[in-house]
Amino acid sequence: MDETPRRLEFAALLNARDLGGLPTQDGGRTRARSLLRADDLVQLTPEGLKALGEYGVATVLDLRWPEEVARYPSPVPLGLPQVRYQRVSLLTHTEDEWRLRSRDVVKELWKCVVLEHARQELKQVLQVIASAAPGPLLFHCIAGKDRTGLVAALLLTLADVTPAAIAADYAQSAENLRDGYLQRYADADPARILEAIRCPEQGAYNMLEFLSVAGGVRAYLERLGLWPEQIAALRARLRD
Repeated sequence: MDETPRRLEFAALLNARDLGGLPTQDGGRTRARSLLRADDLVQLTPEGLKALGEYGVATVLDLRWPEEVARYPSPVPLGLPQVRYQRVSLLTHTEDEWRLRSRDVVKELWKCVVLEHARQELKQVLQVIASAAPGPLLFHCIAGKDRTGLVAALLLTLADVTPAAIAADYAQSAENLRDGYLQRYADADPARILEAIRCPEQGAYNMLEFLSVAGGVRAYLERLGLWPEQIAALRARLRD
């Protein structure tokens, strides 16, 4: 049984995929063409941007910090005016603020730190997804592995996707990014690049344990302040 999402070809993205088709604990599969995850859309070629529109993407949710957006504005508002573009910084208001909060955190515990210390920002992100119009919704950050990976893991957990498939989705980013990043940063130490993009499956399993101790993913989302209707809308994104 395939436990990794289907990779999408939007030139020149490295880490775009559809969260549909993943196995659930009751023997089902998640719904396709509903939730997409990706790396930075700034990388899109004109052909890639066109392909994104032709795929039917209705909403783009940009998780980057304000300073990241200022340096590299999204091509979506001008290139795809029919697509609703929203930006919510997932990890605090600035990169420096987050670095202070997460200093010395190992990758295996990174998701747990976000669940504990970025609750208000995470609530805002999930509210946007819950209220989005029908049609494919794409969320992304820079590499599409950590911020994007956390949101994906939470939504997959809510959809009762198997733990192995959730962990495999997280780890898939490292494989998707490896060759492209080694070429992009050819002057850097390869070992340093590989460590930067490492996405250990244990990080996903630790997140699931964190949620279990919290009473489950629904209880955690309720404590964030999400309404039952919003939680149901999030689940419906991946489960009929």
